[in-house]
Amino acid sequence: MKTERININAINPNAYKPLFDLHNNIKNSTLSSTEFLLIQIRASQINGCAYCVQMHIKEAIEKGEKQYRIHALPFWEESPFFSKEEKLILQMTEEITHISNLGLQEELYQKSISAFGEQKVADIIMAIGSINIWNRIGRATLLTPTPSQS
Repeated sequence: MKTERININAINPNAYKPLFDLHNNIKNSTLSSTEFLLIQIRASQINGCAYCVQMHIKEAIEKGEKQYRIHALPFWEESPFFSKEEKLILQMTEEITHISNLGLQEELYQKSISAFGEQKVADIIMAIGSINIWNRIGRATLLTPTPSQS
């Protein structure tokens, strides 16, 4: 049986401030909005955060992302719908989200530095870390998507 969980924002509104600051910093980084949304959706899928998946898919569609690409995200490795650069970002998203498995592998790290440079790799890592924090909050407090998110 699902129990009612705490609302962190109601208990401590200041707790989210650094997370919103990080989010806004990433939105103004070297990442395109599409790249940031792909990271947010894919990490949220991996982490099983239905609330975040719904929220970021809605935002992606509003920004013009194609639904066939969103549907292909769980299968990005086999999909022809993502660029080589997007696939690098998605692979980083998976490895960093599953950080306890093998970490960010050296080969992928070096390929990413070669493809993007240090600044963009730093921005990618921060974006992945950020959504993972939000996913953990969403899962721990059992946030549930609402019809208004769709």
